[in-house]
Amino acid sequence: MAMRLTLFPVTATPPSSLCSFNLLSRSPHLAYLSSSSSLSGVLRATTRRLAFATRSKSVATMAANQEFTGNLKREVEKLFDASLRLTVPDGTSVETEVAASLPGKPGDYQCNNAMGLWSVIKGKGTQFRGPPAVGQAISKNLPVSEMVETCSVAGPGFVNLVLSSKWMAKSIEKMLIDGIDTWAPTLPVKRAVVDFSSPNIAKEMHVGHLRSTIIGDTLARMLEYSKVEVLRRNHVGDWGTQFGMLIEYLFEKFPDTESVTETAIGDLQTFYKASKSKFDSDPDFKEKAQKAVVRLQGGDPIYRKAWAKICEISRTEFDKVYQRLKVELEEKGESFYNPYIADVIGKLDSKGLIEESEGARVIFLEGFNIPLMVVKSDGGFNYASTDLTALWYRLNEEKAEWIVYVTDVGQQQHFNMFFKAARKAGWLPDSDKTYPRVDHVGFGLVLGDDGKRFRTRSSDVVRLVDLLDEAKTRSKTALIERGKDKEWTPEELDQTAEAVGYGAVKYADLKNNRLTNYTFNFDQMLSDKGNTAVYLLYAHARICSIIRKSGKDIDELKKTEKLALDHPEERALGLHLLRFAETVEEACSNLLPNVLCHYLYDLSERYTSFYSIHQVIGSPEEASRLLLCEATAVVMRKCFHLLGITPVYKI
Repeated sequence: MAMRLTLFPVTATPPSSLCSFNLLSRSPHLAYLSSSSSLSGVLRATTRRLAFATRSKSVATMAANQEFTGNLKREVEKLFDASLRLTVPDGTSVETEVAASLPGKPGDYQCNNAMGLWSVIKGKGTQFRGPPAVGQAISKNLPVSEMVETCSVAGPGFVNLVLSSKWMAKSIEKMLIDGIDTWAPTLPVKRAVVDFSSPNIAKEMHVGHLRSTIIGDTLARMLEYSKVEVLRRNHVGDWGTQFGMLIEYLFEKFPDTESVTETAIGDLQTFYKASKSKFDSDPDFKEKAQKAVVRLQGGDPIYRKAWAKICEISRTEFDKVYQRLKVELEEKGESFYNPYIADVIGKLDSKGLIEESEGARVIFLEGFNIPLMVVKSDGGFNYASTDLTALWYRLNEEKAEWIVYVTDVGQQQHFNMFFKAARKAGWLPDSDKTYPRVDHVGFGLVLGDDGKRFRTRSSDVVRLVDLLDEAKTRSKTALIERGKDKEWTPEELDQTAEAVGYGAVKYADLKNNRLTNYTFNFDQMLSDKGNTAVYLLYAHARICSIIRKSGKDIDELKKTEKLALDHPEERALGLHLLRFAETVEEACSNLLPNVLCHYLYDLSERYTSFYSIHQVIGSPEEASRLLLCEATAVVMRKCFHLLGITPVYKI
């Protein structure tokens, strides 16, 4: 993320007899001193330069002495910010452009400001003669810092910075002592709502809910790690006309609703289908169901109890999935917001936003061919009225600064429309990047091997519980084939099978850009080769095994030994470790979990490159390399945690 600053005036290069520091840009306010200058002019000019030199030293010292906060890119940006303050003219607004250098390119980070600055200052009395000269000035004005090994300029002013290997090693040592949480990024928000999972009551959770649940949980975890208070909201579908038919069908099948249990009802999906079939085929039942809706919404205690029973049984089913996935949610479903809807609609109406259209009440929005309906022609409320009310509540009652909705891409237009209605009402700023902020995190479909929507052979939607159980079973079978049932206790075997099986399902989803469809394939996701959770979990277990086999107390090594990054493979691994925080920040800011997955896989690859060349146990560098192994394992475990995957320590 670029940093914006407004820069201060600088002087032209003075004669060496008057000032020992060298600046390469010219100020329109100060002139060269000459032999004909009056004494007072000399004193004034000298005073100005001394004051500027003091400020320059202050900026340099500030940048050099700032403690490493864990976000390496931010620290590099601070150094270049200080340099730019000394390099470009007064009043010039600049966004610091710093990026990690690509593999094989010079430097660890690159400042790309020179060309953009040249286009701004060209023809304004500057002494620079092109972008390379601007780049040289940026390089020379970089504050002295123990972070920096070298700084050079290439091509049209690209400033390449190489980090000090000693400083890198010290920073990793400090993390090992103080903990990985000291590397957590800081985001510009304090409280966020992540709205995810959101199944419908009386319907089974299916593979379609898998992506929302997994993606939403990971986004919540990354935000929480970044010191944001996250309200994890499960906006379940627990209100609406469908409950009339469900309640009437429940009364028919179980006149004594007090004694109804989950076992008695059986499969919820079958129960829902049976009630829907009767609703469509039996006019008398349909009429009863419609009256039941009125009685439910009117607060009839008998109907409210039946509704609560159906919701309770559904929640029990949902919890089976959430417990397997280790996902925590607080339910605030559609029914929670129902008492607030009329008042919120009234607020929108008072602003003159609501109009009558074909008996319904709607909000017309620029850029859309259809209006946003907020009250149906029969006077009932709909998704838009509930979602607008939930947004109002989250902004005004829960004081959320960022509200993230995780649903499939098919709902994109709905979110675009009600977000625009909220902006029209003045609830949200015009810019979609200004806080309070809302984002729709869309995702693609889960496909079968045939390229079509993932279903069972009977064309039914796959139940999520069954899917997860099969992943665990397959994982356990693979472990038994490797003889682990003879090496481990039954508990260890079961726990590892669960961690690997569920982790494989999660990672297979998260490693893809969420906007794309992905193919659900057990053989691929449970493979121990390539970019899979199995490969990564095994890599972590191997690192833990190396540390155990050394016989050394790793906690004692952290206190007494030093880490060195003397070889290229050690340095490459260390640099990647130090880029962890900026990766998490990027994944959070762009709401893309796959960014973190790619980082984790690359970390494993860099560790493999290091370990395949350099001996750890028994080498002269054993202590240092054990610390590097431990740092890699610590960062991998934090990545697993953010992705909702349980690490394994032996395999």
